Amino acid sequence: MRFLHTSDWHLGRRFHSEALVPAQRAFLDHLVDTARTENVDAVLVAGDIYDRAIPSLDAVRLFNHALHQLADLNVPIIMISGNHDSAHRLGVASGLLARTGIHLRTDPATCHTPVLLEDAHGPVAIYGIPYLEPSMVRASLEAEAISHRAVLTAALDRIRTDLATNQPTGTRCVVLAHAFVTPGTGQPEERATAEESTSERDITVGGVAHVGADIFDGIDYVALGHLHGAQSITDRVHYSGSPLAYSFSEARHTKTITLLDLTPGAAPALTHRPCPVPRRLERVTGFIDDLLTNPAYEPLKDAWLEITLTDTALPFEAMARLRRRFPHTADLKHKPAHIPAQATNTTYSERIRGRSDLDITTDFIHNMRGTDPTPDEHALLQQAVEASRLNEQQKETV
Repeated sequence: MRFLHTSDWHLGRRFHSEALVPAQRAFLDHLVDTARTENVDAVLVAGDIYDRAIPSLDAVRLFNHALHQLADLNVPIIMISGNHDSAHRLGVASGLLARTGIHLRTDPATCHTPVLLEDAHGPVAIYGIPYLEPSMVRASLEAEAISHRAVLTAALDRIRTDLATNQPTGTRCVVLAHAFVTPGTGQPEERATAEESTSERDITVGGVAHVGADIFDGIDYVALGHLHGAQSITDRVHYSGSPLAYSFSEARHTKTITLLDLTPGAAPALTHRPCPVPRRLERVTGFIDDLLTNPAYEPLKDAWLEITLTDTALPFEAMARLRRRFPHTADLKHKPAHIPAQATNTTYSERIRGRSDLDITTDFIHNMRGTDPTPDEHALLQQAVEASRLNEQQKETV
């Protein structure tokens, strides 16, 4: 049986100031075309459909467009809500949508209700576990503790019970989940080894955001969402990753959707299909004059750029000047190449002891940008310090 696994659409998200709706629409069209040409038996969407709990009108329109296209495939679509989604809003009309073959699993109480398929090798049960906020679902799932591991374990116990009591012997099992899953047991003392990005929202509970892949033991395939880089945690536990890059930490990701072929007695066979790239991402570091004049940077004119300037002082109107050459500069950072060394064996109070307020403010300017205040700036600082001193004196006499 062949599945298409995708996740983390984040419909409505922007890339810095750039709207991504056209790129997201292009991806959804590509997704549907791939599902059709590859003759998949079902599409699995592992959460974070929207980027916000209350999505924008553009995002809702885009999702509506996707639903109509997916329904036209005439194959089951199984979706779960992620930590960015409002489970209640996303789950509206789920009963009606199920009649068209689109199965929205947003309620933890339905996680053990499978979508049942069958091929020449027998039945396949597909279960959807929506994102589980531990403090909100512990009681309803009768979990042992308020932790990601405890609530996921409770949900999986229900799934295994359904498999054992309600499904024929030998039924293959696919589970969708939205969580931070790592190899091993996921205990606090273990180091998380799954690849993260800065665009993922933190889901830490009690100091532990991740769970170990061992809780999925016995499941034939686990279609994960949450982490934005496509990666296999085990041979049966896999992240499809997001279809678009949502931060510069993903600049080196190859964005894909995952095709998997599930056969009895074998690990799933995974094939990755690349997603459309609206604009490549690049990170550039250097002095502003070199960036603005060096012909070597000409190929970057059409890329989204994160530029880190190493000039001693932040140049005047740096972003405006850079965008004249690189129109898609999205983020600007300043890290001077030469910052004066500071004592590391003294406290802040020791470093300022006996120094005047003007000296301290002057040093602050120097440390922040690497140069002393200009004469005009020095005069303004002196006026500000004097005004502050007079203000304090007036307060004391009231």
